[in-house]
Amino acid sequence: MTTPTSDRSTSVDPTGDNGKLAAAGDSVSGAAGTVKDTAADAVARLPDVAANTRAAFEDANRQISSGSDEMLAVGTMLSFGFAMGLLVGGANRFLVGAALVPAAMFGLNLLDRGTRAGKVSGSSRLQGR
Repeated sequence: MTTPTSDRSTSVDPTGDNGKLAAAGDSVSGAAGTVKDTAADAVARLPDVAANTRAAFEDANRQISSGSDEMLAVGTMLSFGFAMGLLVGGANRFLVGAALVPAAMFGLNLLDRGTRAGKVSGSSRLQGR
């Protein structure tokens, strides 16, 4: 019996591998440059984003404060129920936390009204005696 022999060359072409490495390096370098530019743009816009977010929260707080106690209670329960539905449904924790922000705003405003009303009625009782 004879064994078959192969005429294939086992040598590696160094220019082909170096060319692929250089192309990969250029590709990674280009991606790093893009990330750098995008991060620089994001950092430049950060003060504007923070100012807009603060203005939005202040406006929302003003609107919440002007609502009735019943609307605050309904808003708190609705927001809390939505967040718990997301949690039970398996949503991302960040999304659940973001859904709890309005519930916290409504609830804290409602509690603040309750404590202010308790202080006012308590002081009027003391004055009447």
